[in-house]
Order: sequence, then C-alpha cells, then structure tokens
Amino acid sequence: MALVPDIEALTGEMTAWRRDIHAHPELGFQEHRTSKLVIEKLKSFGIEVHTGIGKTGVVGVLRNGKANRQIGLRADMDALPILEANTFEHKSTRAGVMHACGHDGHTTMLLGAARYLAATKKFDGTVHFIFQPAEEGIGGAKAMIDDGLFRRFPCEAVFGMHNRPGMPLGRFAVRSGPMMAGGAFFDIDIEGVGSHGARPESGVDPVLVAAHVTAALQSIVSRNVRPQDTAVLSVTQIHSGDAYNVIPQRARLSGTARCFSNEVMGLLEKNLRRLAQSVAAGFGARATTDFRVTFPPLLNDAREAEFAASICNDIVGAEHVKRDPALIMASEDFAFMLAEVPGCYINIGNGDGKAGDATGACEVHNPSYDFNDRALPYGASFFARLVEQRLRSGV
Repeated sequence: MALVPDIEALTGEMTAWRRDIHAHPELGFQEHRTSKLVIEKLKSFGIEVHTGIGKTGVVGVLRNGKANRQIGLRADMDALPILEANTFEHKSTRAGVMHACGHDGHTTMLLGAARYLAATKKFDGTVHFIFQPAEEGIGGAKAMIDDGLFRRFPCEAVFGMHNRPGMPLGRFAVRSGPMMAGGAFFDIDIEGVGSHGARPESGVDPVLVAAHVTAALQSIVSRNVRPQDTAVLSVTQIHSGDAYNVIPQRARLSGTARCFSNEVMGLLEKNLRRLAQSVAAGFGARATTDFRVTFPPLLNDAREAEFAASICNDIVGAEHVKRDPALIMASEDFAFMLAEVPGCYINIGNGDGKAGDATGACEVHNPSYDFNDRALPYGASFFARLVEQRLRSGV
C-alpha cells in the first residue's frame, strides 16, 4: 500500500477534527459551525478562502506554479435529522441531529489533503477545495452552482467520494458511466367526497382510491419500463382521515422514484400522472400530482473514472479496487456538479466488520452509524495523489 506518509502521520489530528465535527452536527444550510471550522483550518494552511457560496458553502483556492489548469475536489458537510444511538465520547451533542452518513469524515479527508498540498505544493496549477452544504436532499450542490461555483472557480474536472459500509478498509470502488440513480419525490392529492363511515354510498372514499392508486403504480416498472432498464417506484406515505367514523374528503400519497436515465425518469412521471388521474376518475374522485425531480442520475465521465481508478491502484493496489461495482439506487447531489463538469465520484471502504462493533460496517442513515477514522488517510491520500498526478509539472 502507498498511503502518503505525511498524510498517514496526520491520522491522529484528522481523527480529532472528525470527532469534533461529529459531536456538533448541523442540518443542511445550517452548517455555520462546521463552515467556520473549515474556514479556520484552510486559512491556517495558507489557503485562500471564499465563503457564502450556496449559503453556507466554502471554497478554498490553492495555486502553485504557472499552469492554467484547475481541478475541483468536493466534500459534503451536513448531518441528518436522526437521534443518535451511540454512547461513545464524540457522540452528537445535539438531540435529534447526527452525522449518520459520514459527511464528517468526507470533510475531514478533504481538509487533510488540503493541509498536505498546501505544505508540499508538488503540483502545477490550481486546486479548488469545495465544501458543500445540504447534500441530504435539499439542493446544496445546485445552490453552489447557481451561486456561480464553476463560473468563479473553473474546473477541468471535479472529484468526490463517499464512504461505503461493508466494503473492507483500504478498498475503493470506481464505476464509469451511470453509478447512482436520479431521484424524484412525488405527492398525489386525491379529492373525494366525505361522508359518515356508516353511509359510504353517500360519498366517494379517497382512502379506497389511494389504495387502488398505490397498487396501480406498481405496474409502471413492471409493465412500462424496459426490463433492460433499472427503476424503482415506491409509495412511502399515505395520509388521510382523523376519525373512526368519518370517511374523509381527501387523501395524499407520497413517495420516491429512482432510475439511471432522464428518459426513464420522464416515463415514470408520465405514467404516474396518467394512472393517478385515471384510477381516481374511475372511482368518481380527482387526483392532482406533483412530481419533483430532486437529483439527476450521477454519471461518471469515462476518462475521469479511469484516471480516478489509476490513483486508487497506486494507493492500495489494483486487486483492492473494484471496477464496475453494482449500480446504487440511492441518489447523490454531486450529480449536479458532474452535469456541469466532467469528473468522477468513487466509494471508499468504511469497514466490513459486524454492525455495531466500531469497524465501520453499520449502514448509513442508521442511528448507530459512525465513520471509521482508519479510513481518513486513504481518502485524504486519494485526493492528494489525484492532484499531484493530474497537475504534474510539464504534463
């Protein structure tokens, strides 16, 4: 293995940073303390700092040499609205908020790389360290882009990573092309006619309509999407009524759709609207649909994926780099950045022990999750070696 020695020596210090961030989690667009920590660290490294990009986003700029080449490295900073179940010393100090997805680790790995690169400057060009707010479904990447991220900080390529519980420590996974699904949320409001629960014939029951719409929606993937394409459509909420003896006037269904192409997403939306309206009409009710695409599919550029894989090979050996791993149905708003600039998003192993035994195997978005601090030098080394190889003098 070829971890960067100077970064490996920083593991203890990076662990302290990471645990401090973990103990003080902040939700999307509320990352004021985290942003302040990032700003202070970058300035102490001698890196130029720009703030307020996408509300609480931060960009550090490090220049060296004369080359007019620029790349971006991105980490996310926000936490989740989850009550932490862990009891270790660095557990969340804020009830109902925790770093259950490892963004504390992602931020720390990028800070570690920034410190090393600022100290050694073994590159020729410009590095933009992008610390993004609000990744968890509320549009932090798009907010930074709308604030002129790539206009103000042009990049020929942009790179990011996410930890992967269940993948052994010291392993990476890289995929060319589609990697993570595009995501959409939907709400279907059904308007019926309320009545007494004992006299259903005098009304139009929106609860019954909601049940039939839910069942009908499951036919979209099985009968409208080509078997060669991958898609998921899930109704995750049904809300209606307040009393035992009242057939309500309205019902609402909510859920999510996931797929790996914009074409399939359009097909899902078209058929969801059609079925909701027609099934409701068949019962004498009305349906209004709100379908919102929240993330585009995450598409890695083939050239940049190959380059990222070569850096992983250098660090852990090709036998520990999984090429073309399985598609991931979850979504990631780094996809917005990749839609603007070619680049690559990779996975880094968080550990494969038993869940709950502090080896990084507990799944993300779980109240017992914690980032594995032993992964910090691997991620920071990836970012650092990527810059040194991409921005080599004379290349």
